[in-house]
Amino acid sequence: VNKHKPWIETSYHGIITENNDTVILDPPLVALDKDAPVPFAGEICAFKIHGQEMPFEAVVLNKTSGEGWLRAKSPIDCELQKEYTFIIQAYDCGSGPGGTNWKKSHKAVVHIQVKDVNEFSPAFKESMYKASVTEGKIYDSILQVEATDEDCSPQYSQICNYEIVTTDVPFAIDRNGNIRNTEKLSYDKQHQYEIMVTAFDCGQKRATEDVLVQVSVKPVCKPGWQDWNKRIEYRPGSGSIPLFPSIHLETCDGPVSSIHTTIELQTNYIGKGCDRETYSEKSLQKLCGASSGAIDLLPSPSTTTNWTAGLLMDSNDMIFKFDGKQGAKIPDGIVPKNLTDQFTITLWMKHGPSPGLRAEKETILCNSDKTEMNRHHYALYVHNCRLVFLLRKDFDQADTFRPAEFHWKLDQICDKEWHYYVVNVEFPVVTLYMDGTTYEPYLVTNDWPIHPSHIAMQLTVGACWQGGEVTKPRFAQYFHGSLASLTIRPGKIESQKVISCLQACKEGLDINSLESLGQGIKYHFNPSQSVLVMEGDDIENINQALQKVSYINSRQFPTAGVRRLKVSSKVQCFGEDVCISIPDIDAYVMVFQANEPKITITGMDHFARPAAQFESERGVILLPDIRIVSTVTKMEHSVDLREHDRANKQVVVEEMLHNLDFCDVLVIGAELDPEQECLELDHGELQGKHLDATNSTAGYSIYGVDSMFSYEQVLRQLRYRNWGTSATSDRKFRVKCSELNGRYTSNEFNLEVNILHSSNSNLMDHVNHMIFQPKFLQSVQHPEGSVSAVHSSVVPSVATIVIIICVSILVLVVTLGVFRLRSARQHGSLGHEGAKENEMDWDDSALTITVNPMEKYEKPHQTEEESEEEDIDDEEEDTTSAESDDSEEEEEEEEEEEVIVQKGDKQNATRQEQL
Repeated sequence: VNKHKPWIETSYHGIITENNDTVILDPPLVALDKDAPVPFAGEICAFKIHGQEMPFEAVVLNKTSGEGWLRAKSPIDCELQKEYTFIIQAYDCGSGPGGTNWKKSHKAVVHIQVKDVNEFSPAFKESMYKASVTEGKIYDSILQVEATDEDCSPQYSQICNYEIVTTDVPFAIDRNGNIRNTEKLSYDKQHQYEIMVTAFDCGQKRATEDVLVQVSVKPVCKPGWQDWNKRIEYRPGSGSIPLFPSIHLETCDGPVSSIHTTIELQTNYIGKGCDRETYSEKSLQKLCGASSGAIDLLPSPSTTTNWTAGLLMDSNDMIFKFDGKQGAKIPDGIVPKNLTDQFTITLWMKHGPSPGLRAEKETILCNSDKTEMNRHHYALYVHNCRLVFLLRKDFDQADTFRPAEFHWKLDQICDKEWHYYVVNVEFPVVTLYMDGTTYEPYLVTNDWPIHPSHIAMQLTVGACWQGGEVTKPRFAQYFHGSLASLTIRPGKIESQKVISCLQACKEGLDINSLESLGQGIKYHFNPSQSVLVMEGDDIENINQALQKVSYINSRQFPTAGVRRLKVSSKVQCFGEDVCISIPDIDAYVMVFQANEPKITITGMDHFARPAAQFESERGVILLPDIRIVSTVTKMEHSVDLREHDRANKQVVVEEMLHNLDFCDVLVIGAELDPEQECLELDHGELQGKHLDATNSTAGYSIYGVDSMFSYEQVLRQLRYRNWGTSATSDRKFRVKCSELNGRYTSNEFNLEVNILHSSNSNLMDHVNHMIFQPKFLQSVQHPEGSVSAVHSSVVPSVATIVIIICVSILVLVVTLGVFRLRSARQHGSLGHEGAKENEMDWDDSALTITVNPMEKYEKPHQTEEESEEEDIDDEEEDTTSAESDDSEEEEEEEEEEEVIVQKGDKQNATRQEQL
């Protein structure tokens, strides 16, 4: 009889491995029944599981022994559920085969854990990691990388290790993923590091993908200007170029209240302190509007100004260097002996401290007695870093105690820098202008006038002439330093405007678009625009303002070389005087050499005129068609892809416009005889131009800074007169022009002028024209569209003359009657030139024709055509009024004359060649 219920344990603990169906229970699943071990009542028929949708089932293995088996109905995934808890009961078979009257055991709790399998690899949370470090520091942890594992168990889901895959990097990583640097990093050595990192779980399964870690190295934050270039390139003609287009200030987050910045362009080693025009002082004063009359005491050495030939000189900038051993005597007549109460001395001077404890006077300019005595009439000198001007009046001009010495004490006199000095004398007041600023003398001493004498005076530069009190007159009180553009202007004083123009620099600092400067920016230039001071309270506005600072050089041919730049700054912070220190900027502007121009003078280089024209009141224009052209050669680079990007240089010649500063028309050979010849120019031609002129027996000199066109206009009006032509048959002249005081010079253009003298017969004029004109008229460019009718009227007469000469030589045996018949026939064919045909009847005994056998005219007819226009001019001047009356007859006979020319061409050419 089924009296008892089955019995099972009260609880079970089981383990199942994921992706498996077998559950291992502890204790084993066994049900016991106290009923007799007979069928049905003592047997176990089933185990039932109570719970919602449990993925397990219990199976009876042996009804008699009560053994059971717990298994999974479907694969178990640990990642979905790590453990299960449910209720299980055992059922006996009841009292019959149908299981009637069955009994169930008490409820037992089953707790099953799912055993994990290491099926997942670690994966990093981020696709890439970035970090920044400051150079020079060791970090405990720069950043931490983190990887995860989707396995469910701690053994397989935990990351037990990280490793750096990249080799030879100064970094290490610990098991928690913290990356640190193993040595101090340097920004200059490497700006950024890229390293690969991998991870391992506790089952030693490696991550499928390594992760990239970028470590950027930042320089130590140093306050200062950033993003500027040390070298700035400047090409001539570039105008104004920005110096620091991307500059900005790094303050390292300092609380800045104001910024004070000074930009200085250092050009004291360029020329006379900066890039200035290197024209002669005369030309510069004319250009600046100064009144004429200045006398240059330190001109370039030449045949007329040879007193500077022995001095040390820098020819590019017209600078004379005095080493304490040199002086120059100014010839008599250059400067008037007695200066008036008003005159001006101008000069550039560079001077340093005088050597020795007791410094001697260093003479710049001195006018002293030439012999016997040692009196200084006027002088300008330096003594103990003081500039002194001495002016002793003559006794006949003043007989009272008068101001005589004027002293100025200035630091600039001995600072070894270039300065421009103007001594303005308006006696008894003497004023000094230095670099455009007015200075009154700090000391004025009086003296008695000099007693009159008949001793000649000697004007000197660089030392003073000691004519007396010594056994032999010699130089004394030598100057140590450099001088340039020393001039004296008697009777005139200069205006402040002219003085400023003369000492103006042609290069300096500039600000692009002043109107766009930010509000609150204050700026100030010094007079020469070499120093710019900017101040503001906003960093961004200061940055933008400094980005607009530029360099400009207005010279067409600037002095090549380096210009140093220095930018110094001071920063103030709130509540503090100076909070951070800003290092200075040291940069430089590299000015490139300008392409050198080639100045070419062209024109008619040979002509002849009758003597009467030279003797006329207006004379003869020497250079009617002179042309001055300047060209520059440039190299263009073109890239040829077929030559593997090799640059091919192409030479390109371009015409350029620039000024000239003098043109000299010099006489070649003996100088002009002022008793019978001269060069003349109407001074009205110079009006409205920056030009002046000087005339001498050696030639004519036109000087001043003006365009090539202006020089052409003036030169085309230069005339040569000769009212004693009987003693002169020809004159030769040479034209040479210059830019920048001889820095660039033209070719030497030579001109030969022949004076044609009248003889017993005007036929000689025609023969001379025929022989000589082709030599110099081949270079003349005749305008197109010349009147061919006039040409054709001239050519037949020339051909006829050649035929007559040849025939007369070959047929001397022919009787005079036959020759007269021949002449009469020629009169019939050329009736319009009857007067000239009469001139052709000459006496053979009185005529001697000398022909150069070396001359060969390969194209005589072409040469004649080229010279026809000149022939016309000469014949029109020589012909009589009868020829002008026959002009209508000339037109009617044009066609007939052209036929004659065509027939005579071949014969003419043969005979010319034989001659």
